[in-house]
Amino acid sequence: MCSESQSLEEKLQLVRNSIKCYPDFPIQGILFRDIFPLLYHPKAFSAVIDLFEDHLRNTFPQIDLIVGLDARGFLFGPVLAQKFGIGFVPVRKKGKLPGPTLSVSYSLEYGQAEVEMQRDVVQANQKVIVIDDLLATGGTLAAACELLNKVGADILECLIIIEMTALNGIKKLGSVSVHSLLQYN
Repeated sequence: MCSESQSLEEKLQLVRNSIKCYPDFPIQGILFRDIFPLLYHPKAFSAVIDLFEDHLRNTFPQIDLIVGLDARGFLFGPVLAQKFGIGFVPVRKKGKLPGPTLSVSYSLEYGQAEVEMQRDVVQANQKVIVIDDLLATGGTLAAACELLNKVGADILECLIIIEMTALNGIKKLGSVSVHSLLQYN
């Protein structure tokens, strides 16, 4: 949980100040918000984990699994799962997981993509939290939620570091609750 020495607001400010912006990346007209500086600075990384942990402990009495999206959800999800003493399940791009898998296709601006998870790692009625770094158009996150719905999981919430509100990706998630640390247009 959050240390007494730093308030939630101070931790949120540390996270906000650690995000680095790159104009015109990856293409002209895009302002890319880079979360990797959070990884370079242990206090900033800890602040993200503390903020998510505090929110979850105050919101949900029971969580069974943390599900992380390929690839940046893998950076934060396992650490958060460890804090709760629960398992972590990766949702990956098609063809990256061994053994039997379940998959879901979804549309991208430029074509189709597919995400998958290993079969039998998430059970019906398990209470899950989904985590990723960014909510932009919402396609990948919505596909991961569809995958979890296929197995009958109870999706409690999606945790996001950065939500790009102008892209309205939250609409693709329907009734699934989203908690984002930072929101930008």
